[in-house]
Amino acid sequence: MKLTLLGTGTPAPSRRRQSSGYLVEIGDEKIVLDHGPGAHQRLIEGGFAATDVTHALFTHLHYDHCMDYGRLVLQRWDIGAGKVADLQVYGPPPLRRMTESLFGLGGVYDDDVRARTQHQASLDVFAARGGRLPRRPPNPVVTEVKPGDRIEGRDWRATVGESSHMQPFLQCYGYRLESEGGSLCYAGDSGGVCETVIALARKADILIHMMHLASGTEPSAQFRQSSGAHTDVAEVARRAGVGALVLTHFAPPIDLPGTRERLIAEMAQIYRGPIIWGEDLMTLSVPHVSHCGID
Repeated sequence: MKLTLLGTGTPAPSRRRQSSGYLVEIGDEKIVLDHGPGAHQRLIEGGFAATDVTHALFTHLHYDHCMDYGRLVLQRWDIGAGKVADLQVYGPPPLRRMTESLFGLGGVYDDDVRARTQHQASLDVFAARGGRLPRRPPNPVVTEVKPGDRIEGRDWRATVGESSHMQPFLQCYGYRLESEGGSLCYAGDSGGVCETVIALARKADILIHMMHLASGTEPSAQFRQSSGAHTDVAEVARRAGVGALVLTHFAPPIDLPGTRERLIAEMAQIYRGPIIWGEDLMTLSVPHVSHCGID
Protein backbone atom coordinates (compact mmCIF):
# COMPACT_ATOMS: atom_id res chain seq x y z
CA MET A 1 0.00 0.00 0.00
CA LYS A 2 1.35 3.39 -1.02
CA LEU A 3 -0.14 6.82 -0.30
CA THR A 4 0.41 9.99 -2.31
CA LEU A 5 -0.89 13.30 -0.98
CA LEU A 6 -2.35 15.14 -3.96
CA GLY A 7 -3.83 18.12 -2.16
CA THR A 8 -3.21 19.22 1.42
CA GLY A 9 -4.81 22.65 1.39
CA THR A 10 -8.18 24.29 1.92
CA PRO A 11 -10.61 25.97 -0.47
CA ALA A 12 -8.29 29.02 -0.40
CA PRO A 13 -6.30 29.36 -3.67
CA SER A 14 -2.65 28.41 -3.23
CA ARG A 15 0.28 27.61 -5.48
CA ARG A 16 1.78 25.37 -2.83
CA ARG A 17 -1.25 23.46 -1.60
CA GLN A 18 -4.10 22.24 -3.78
CA SER A 19 -7.42 21.22 -2.27
CA SER A 20 -8.13 17.84 -0.73
CA GLY A 21 -7.12 14.72 -2.61
CA TYR A 22 -5.19 11.51 -1.93
CA LEU A 23 -4.13 8.53 -4.03
CA VAL A 24 -3.78 5.04 -2.59
CA GLU A 25 -2.06 2.32 -4.64
CA ILE A 26 -2.88 -1.28 -3.74
CA GLY A 27 -1.73 -3.90 -6.22
CA ASP A 28 -2.81 -2.80 -9.67
CA GLU A 29 -5.73 -0.74 -8.39
CA LYS A 30 -5.51 2.97 -7.65
CA ILE A 31 -8.05 4.67 -5.41
CA VAL A 32 -8.53 8.41 -5.09
CA LEU A 33 -9.89 9.66 -1.78
CA ASP A 34 -11.61 12.97 -2.59
CA HIS A 35 -10.64 15.01 -5.64
CA GLY A 36 -10.82 18.75 -4.94
CA PRO A 37 -9.67 21.57 -7.23
CA GLY A 38 -6.04 21.05 -8.22
CA ALA A 39 -5.88 17.43 -7.05
CA HIS A 40 -6.11 16.15 -10.60
CA GLN A 41 -3.20 18.29 -11.75
CA ARG A 42 -1.18 16.92 -8.84
CA LEU A 43 -2.13 13.41 -9.97
CA ILE A 44 -0.59 14.16 -13.35
CA GLU A 45 2.47 15.81 -11.79
CA GLY A 46 2.92 12.65 -9.70
CA GLY A 47 3.32 10.60 -12.88
CA PHE A 48 -0.19 9.15 -13.02
CA ALA A 49 -2.93 9.36 -15.63
CA ALA A 50 -6.67 9.56 -15.15
CA THR A 51 -6.90 6.14 -16.80
CA ASP A 52 -4.81 4.66 -13.96
CA VAL A 53 -7.55 5.42 -11.43
CA THR A 54 -9.96 2.55 -10.79
CA HIS A 55 -11.96 3.83 -7.81
CA ALA A 56 -12.99 7.19 -6.32
CA LEU A 57 -14.22 7.51 -2.73
CA PHE A 58 -15.71 10.82 -1.59
CA THR A 59 -16.02 11.81 2.06
CA HIS A 60 -18.45 14.68 1.51
CA LEU A 61 -19.55 17.05 -1.22
CA HIS A 62 -17.92 20.33 -0.28
CA TYR A 63 -16.46 21.64 -3.54
CA ASP A 64 -12.90 21.55 -2.21
CA HIS A 65 -13.27 17.76 -1.98
CA CYS A 66 -15.05 17.02 -5.27
CA MET A 67 -14.60 19.77 -7.87
CA ASP A 68 -12.07 17.75 -9.92
CA TYR A 69 -14.48 14.78 -10.08
CA GLY A 70 -15.68 16.10 -13.44
CA ARG A 71 -12.13 16.35 -14.77
CA LEU A 72 -11.26 12.84 -13.57
CA VAL A 73 -14.32 11.28 -15.19
CA LEU A 74 -14.07 13.16 -18.49
CA GLN A 75 -10.31 12.82 -19.01
CA ARG A 76 -10.42 9.16 -18.05
CA TRP A 77 -13.29 8.57 -20.48
CA ASP A 78 -11.78 10.66 -23.30
CA ILE A 79 -8.21 9.38 -23.18
CA GLY A 80 -9.31 5.85 -22.29
CA ALA A 81 -11.19 5.59 -25.61
CA GLY A 82 -13.43 2.81 -24.35
CA LYS A 83 -10.51 0.61 -23.30
CA VAL A 84 -10.78 1.06 -19.52
CA ALA A 85 -13.53 -0.19 -17.23
CA ASP A 86 -16.06 2.28 -15.90
CA LEU A 87 -14.85 4.23 -12.86
CA GLN A 88 -16.22 2.84 -9.58
CA VAL A 89 -17.41 5.75 -7.44
CA TYR A 90 -18.54 5.75 -3.80
CA GLY A 91 -19.73 8.46 -1.46
CA PRO A 92 -22.66 10.00 0.42
CA PRO A 93 -25.94 11.10 -1.12
CA PRO A 94 -26.60 13.04 -3.30
CA LEU A 95 -23.55 11.77 -5.21
CA ARG A 96 -25.73 9.91 -7.72
CA ARG A 97 -27.79 13.02 -8.45
CA MET A 98 -24.64 15.13 -8.76
CA THR A 99 -23.15 12.62 -11.22
CA GLU A 100 -26.30 12.60 -13.34
CA SER A 101 -26.36 16.41 -13.27
CA LEU A 102 -22.80 16.48 -14.59
CA PHE A 103 -22.73 13.69 -17.17
CA GLY A 104 -26.35 12.64 -17.82
CA LEU A 105 -28.83 13.79 -20.46
CA GLY A 106 -29.31 17.52 -20.12
CA GLY A 107 -26.43 17.70 -17.65
CA VAL A 108 -23.60 20.21 -17.43
CA TYR A 109 -21.38 18.33 -19.90
CA ASP A 110 -24.15 16.91 -22.11
CA ASP A 111 -23.36 19.11 -25.14
CA ASP A 112 -19.66 18.28 -24.85
CA VAL A 113 -20.38 14.55 -24.60
CA ARG A 114 -22.78 14.60 -27.57
CA ALA A 115 -20.16 16.38 -29.69
CA ARG A 116 -17.50 13.84 -28.76
CA THR A 117 -19.77 10.86 -29.44
CA GLN A 118 -21.39 12.13 -32.66
CA HIS A 119 -19.17 14.63 -34.54
CA GLN A 120 -16.94 12.96 -37.09
CA ALA A 121 -13.83 14.89 -36.07
CA SER A 122 -14.19 13.66 -32.49
CA LEU A 123 -14.87 10.12 -33.69
CA ASP A 124 -11.67 10.32 -35.76
CA VAL A 125 -9.70 11.17 -32.61
CA PHE A 126 -11.47 8.38 -30.74
CA ALA A 127 -10.52 5.87 -33.44
CA ALA A 128 -6.91 7.13 -33.51
CA ARG A 129 -6.71 6.39 -29.79
CA GLY A 130 -7.78 2.82 -30.43
CA GLY A 131 -11.49 3.17 -29.77
CA ARG A 132 -14.15 1.13 -31.53
CA LEU A 133 -17.46 2.62 -32.63
CA PRO A 134 -20.10 3.32 -31.52
CA ARG A 135 -18.71 5.50 -28.75
CA ARG A 136 -20.49 5.27 -25.39
CA PRO A 137 -20.87 8.35 -23.16
CA PRO A 138 -19.09 8.39 -19.78
CA ASN A 139 -20.80 6.11 -17.29
CA PRO A 140 -19.22 6.18 -13.82
CA VAL A 141 -20.74 3.48 -11.63
CA VAL A 142 -21.98 5.30 -8.52
CA THR A 143 -22.76 3.63 -5.21
CA GLU A 144 -24.09 5.80 -2.41
CA VAL A 145 -22.88 4.50 0.94
CA LYS A 146 -23.59 5.04 4.63
CA PRO A 147 -21.61 4.48 7.84
CA GLY A 148 -20.96 0.80 8.44
CA ASP A 149 -20.97 -0.11 4.74
CA ARG A 150 -18.08 -2.10 3.25
CA ILE A 151 -16.49 -1.59 -0.16
CA GLU A 152 -14.57 -4.50 -1.70
CA GLY A 153 -11.66 -4.07 -4.10
CA ARG A 154 -9.51 -6.78 -5.63
CA ASP A 155 -6.91 -6.87 -2.85
CA TRP A 156 -8.42 -4.41 -0.39
CA ARG A 157 -11.55 -3.45 1.46
CA ALA A 158 -12.85 -0.16 2.82
CA THR A 159 -15.16 0.57 5.73
CA VAL A 160 -17.29 3.72 5.88
CA GLY A 161 -17.49 5.72 9.12
CA GLU A 162 -18.96 9.05 10.14
CA SER A 163 -16.88 12.17 10.74
CA SER A 164 -17.84 15.38 12.57
CA HIS A 165 -18.08 18.20 10.08
CA MET A 166 -21.12 19.76 8.36
CA GLN A 167 -24.06 17.64 9.46
CA PRO A 168 -27.02 17.96 8.90
CA PHE A 169 -26.35 19.99 5.76
CA LEU A 170 -23.85 17.49 4.34
CA GLN A 171 -23.33 13.84 5.11
CA CYS A 172 -19.66 13.56 6.08
CA TYR A 173 -17.68 10.34 6.14
CA GLY A 174 -14.26 8.85 6.73
CA TYR A 175 -12.87 5.67 5.20
CA ARG A 176 -10.66 2.89 6.53
CA LEU A 177 -8.74 0.99 3.84
CA GLU A 178 -7.17 -2.37 4.63
CA SER A 179 -5.10 -4.84 2.66
CA GLU A 180 -2.41 -7.40 3.35
CA GLY A 181 0.05 -4.53 3.00
CA GLY A 182 -1.35 -2.38 5.80
CA SER A 183 -4.21 -0.18 6.91
CA LEU A 184 -5.00 3.48 6.43
CA CYS A 185 -7.77 5.69 7.78
CA TYR A 186 -8.76 8.97 6.14
CA ALA A 187 -11.01 10.96 8.46
CA GLY A 188 -12.16 13.33 5.74
CA ASP A 189 -12.93 16.71 7.27
CA SER A 190 -13.54 16.20 10.97
CA GLY A 191 -13.34 18.21 14.17
CA GLY A 192 -13.43 17.72 17.90
CA VAL A 193 -12.50 14.41 19.51
CA CYS A 194 -14.82 12.39 17.30
CA GLU A 195 -15.69 8.99 18.74
CA THR A 196 -16.72 7.51 15.38
CA VAL A 197 -13.39 8.52 13.81
CA ILE A 198 -11.52 7.02 16.77
CA ALA A 199 -13.38 3.75 16.26
CA LEU A 200 -12.80 3.79 12.50
CA ALA A 201 -9.06 4.49 12.89
CA ARG A 202 -8.39 1.98 15.69
CA LYS A 203 -4.83 0.59 15.33
CA ALA A 204 -4.53 1.75 11.71
CA ASP A 205 -0.99 2.15 10.39
CA ILE A 206 -1.75 5.72 9.23
CA LEU A 207 -4.43 8.25 10.12
CA ILE A 208 -4.87 11.18 7.71
CA HIS A 209 -6.61 13.95 9.60
CA MET A 210 -7.65 17.53 8.90
CA MET A 211 -5.80 20.10 11.04
CA HIS A 212 -7.32 23.45 10.28
CA LEU A 213 -6.47 25.56 13.31
CA ALA A 214 -4.65 25.86 16.61
CA SER A 215 -6.77 24.84 19.58
CA GLY A 216 -8.12 27.86 21.41
CA THR A 217 -8.30 30.07 18.31
CA GLU A 218 -11.64 28.78 17.07
CA PRO A 219 -14.39 31.43 16.69
CA SER A 220 -17.04 29.14 18.22
CA ALA A 221 -17.42 25.74 19.86
CA GLN A 222 -19.35 24.56 16.78
CA PHE A 223 -16.45 25.58 14.54
CA ARG A 224 -14.03 23.48 16.62
CA GLN A 225 -16.36 20.49 16.37
CA SER A 226 -16.30 20.77 12.58
CA SER A 227 -12.67 21.66 11.81
CA GLY A 228 -9.67 19.88 13.31
CA ALA A 229 -7.91 21.72 16.14
CA HIS A 230 -4.38 20.55 16.86
CA THR A 231 -4.75 19.12 20.38
CA ASP A 232 -8.04 17.43 19.44
CA VAL A 233 -6.38 15.77 16.45
CA ALA A 234 -3.54 14.51 18.67
CA GLU A 235 -6.08 13.11 21.14
CA VAL A 236 -7.93 11.29 18.36
CA ALA A 237 -4.64 9.71 17.20
CA ARG A 238 -3.67 8.78 20.77
CA ARG A 239 -6.99 7.17 21.60
CA ALA A 240 -7.13 5.34 18.28
CA GLY A 241 -3.59 4.01 18.80
CA VAL A 242 -2.56 4.67 15.22
CA GLY A 243 0.95 3.99 13.94
CA ALA A 244 1.45 7.46 12.45
CA LEU A 245 -0.49 10.69 12.06
CA VAL A 246 -0.51 12.60 8.75
CA LEU A 247 -1.76 16.18 9.04
CA THR A 248 -3.45 18.02 6.19
CA HIS A 249 -6.00 20.71 5.25
CA PHE A 250 -4.01 23.53 6.85
CA ALA A 251 -5.44 27.03 7.12
CA PRO A 252 -2.76 29.60 6.18
CA PRO A 253 -2.35 31.06 9.72
CA ILE A 254 -0.93 27.80 11.07
CA ASP A 255 1.04 26.83 7.96
CA LEU A 256 4.07 28.89 8.91
CA PRO A 257 7.64 28.14 10.08
CA GLY A 258 7.79 28.33 13.84
CA THR A 259 4.04 27.91 14.26
CA ARG A 260 4.23 24.52 12.61
CA GLU A 261 7.02 23.31 14.89
CA ARG A 262 5.27 24.63 18.01
CA LEU A 263 2.02 22.88 17.19
CA ILE A 264 3.78 19.59 16.44
CA ALA A 265 5.70 19.82 19.73
CA GLU A 266 2.46 20.38 21.64
CA MET A 267 0.78 17.49 19.84
CA ALA A 268 3.72 15.23 20.63
CA GLN A 269 2.95 15.67 24.33
CA ILE A 270 -0.39 13.92 23.68
CA TYR A 271 0.32 11.51 20.82
CA ARG A 272 3.72 9.79 20.93
CA GLY A 273 3.88 8.35 17.41
CA PRO A 274 5.29 9.99 14.26
CA ILE A 275 3.55 13.23 13.28
CA ILE A 276 3.87 14.21 9.62
CA TRP A 277 3.07 17.69 8.32
CA GLY A 278 1.71 16.79 4.90
CA GLU A 279 2.86 18.39 1.66
CA ASP A 280 1.48 18.06 -1.86
CA LEU A 281 3.03 15.08 -3.71
CA MET A 282 4.54 13.59 -0.54
CA THR A 283 4.51 9.79 -0.79
CA LEU A 284 4.26 7.44 2.18
CA SER A 285 4.70 3.69 2.30
CA VAL A 286 2.18 1.90 4.49
CA PRO A 287 2.88 0.59 7.11
CA HIS A 288 6.56 1.64 6.97
CA VAL A 289 5.71 5.26 7.69
CA SER A 290 4.79 4.21 11.23
CA HIS A 291 8.50 3.52 11.58
CA CYS A 292 9.33 6.93 10.05
CA GLY A 293 9.68 5.55 6.51
CA ILE A 294 8.82 8.54 4.32
CA ASP A 295 9.66 8.19 0.63
